[in-house]
This record gives sequence, structure tokens and C-alpha cells, in this order.
Amino acid sequence: MRTVSISSIFFLTVVCKLFAQKNQQLTIADTKKISLTESSLKQYADQILNGREVEDRFEADSNFIRLLVKSLKTRGSFYYPFDSLKTISIIYSPDSSFRIFSWQIEKDFETYRRRAAIQMNTTDGSLKLFPLFDVANFSNRLQDSIRTINNWIGNIYYQIIRKEWDHKKYYTLIGYDENNTRSTKKWIEVLYFDNQGKPLFGGPFFSFAQDSVIKPTLFRFNLEYKKDGRARMRYDQAMDMIIYDHLISETNEPDKPYTLIPDGDYEGFKWVNGQWLHIDKVFTFSLKDGEAPVPKPFQKDKQ
Repeated sequence: MRTVSISSIFFLTVVCKLFAQKNQQLTIADTKKISLTESSLKQYADQILNGREVEDRFEADSNFIRLLVKSLKTRGSFYYPFDSLKTISIIYSPDSSFRIFSWQIEKDFETYRRRAAIQMNTTDGSLKLFPLFDVANFSNRLQDSIRTINNWIGNIYYQIIRKEWDHKKYYTLIGYDENNTRSTKKWIEVLYFDNQGKPLFGGPFFSFAQDSVIKPTLFRFNLEYKKDGRARMRYDQAMDMIIYDHLISETNEPDKPYTLIPDGDYEGFKWVNGQWLHIDKVFTFSLKDGEAPVPKPFQKDKQ
């Protein structure tokens, strides 16, 4: 009986991996093919943002989606950057396992619709795309539920943080939502993939166990503030923390989000034992032994 040496198996594995990587890369011909559609995509994207009439904006949005999907069907399209689409957010996960396209449409002065899609980085370069359907305007329970692609809480993503816990990968998304004429929202939520590779959003990830007044664990975190308040929310790699502005009401009405503005202090979240632990004052933070939160079991999705 013929045997295969370990070195031969290793060689074949490397060759297969190199072939797969080469096979998924964009060819020069396919790059030119996508680039020919990019100028049209840019025109549609600009009209989504700047179209005078709502009908024009939604028509441009429909045309943009159809043409984008057509472009993404080109093998290896994951590696095409779409650099000219300045009004469309395109961000990659730190491990390049996926990227997210996201944007918004102004329906009227008080209503925005968000659009997004997750493109997976497939081994053979074929298209695996998850469109996300925004239900934020039709849902009251935004912070206490696990969501799927069909009932996504829409926002425009600008940062992805990759963390691990118990041998599972978690991707924390930070984004914004224009909300309405009086206030803006910024969101933090955790994206992960189930056993079938389908994306899920949210879970009991945001703990306030260190606060003097303990609050319920949230499935996603939201910061709402005055329209021109310019509140910041970003992951600081050097500190390994999500840091955001502490808000106060300029009219002494803290229950009215459209009165909230930054006061120069900062709050944050630190990844501890599979949760984002809330830090009330970032620059005086110290975590004592035994005070780290323990993750709660996931609950079923609440519609």
C-alpha cells in the first residue's frame, strides 16, 4: 500500500491555499469591468445624498443597489475598493473576513432610511452578500434584542473592532444615525456569525456592573445628543477602549436627548471576559481583581 509522507501533505496544503488565494484575486480584465461601472455608481451615490426630490433620491438608491450587486458578482470583487464612492461607507473587518457597505437616504426632514450589506471574503472569490433591512423606525425595543439581517437597527458604520471570547470571534460595530432634525444618534453593537455563517447583531454585551448605580445589561448601546452637539465615539487602539463624550443637558432637561451636549469628560467601554464593561470616568479607571463581569447566556430574539 502506497503511503503519503507528512512533508508531501504539507506541500499539497500550501499549494492548494496559494491556488485558492490566486483564484480569488481580481484579474486585470475584471478590474476594468468593475471600474467602468464605478462612475455610474458614483453618480447614483451622489444623487442619493443630494437629490432635490425624495423620488429622485429613492430612484437613485434603487439604481445604485442593482448596479452595485451586479459589480460585486464579478469574481474577486471583494478586493475592489470603490474608492470614488465618498458618500458610501465601506469598511473592512480587521481580519479582512468581510466588509460592510452602508449609507442613508433622507426621506423627509424627520425621517432617514439606512441601507447596508455585508460582503464576505470567500475562498473562491464568488459573491456571498447579506443585505440588511432597516426596521429602526418601526421598532420601540432597540436595546434589548438580538437581531438578524431582516430586522436590523440601521446606522452608518465607521469602525469595526475584532475581539475574541471563548474561542469565538466578535466584531463590534460603531456607527451613526442622523435620526431627525433635532438629534443625532451613535451606536455600538456586536456582530457575530451563527453556526450556519449567518450574521447576528446584539446580545448581552454592554455591562454596567462597575457603575455606582448598576443598570441592566444592554444588547446594544446608543448615544443620542443635540443635532450640532458633535459628540465623539471611537475605539482608541492605544487604550484598547471605546471612548465617547459624557453628555449633559444645556437646559437642565436630561430626559430630552436633543438638549444633550459634551461637557469635556469621557466615558467608555473596556472588553472584559466577553463583555464591554462600562467605565464611568475613563481617565480614573482601574479594574480590581474579581470585579470583572461574567457574560450572561444569550436570549432569544425579541421582535
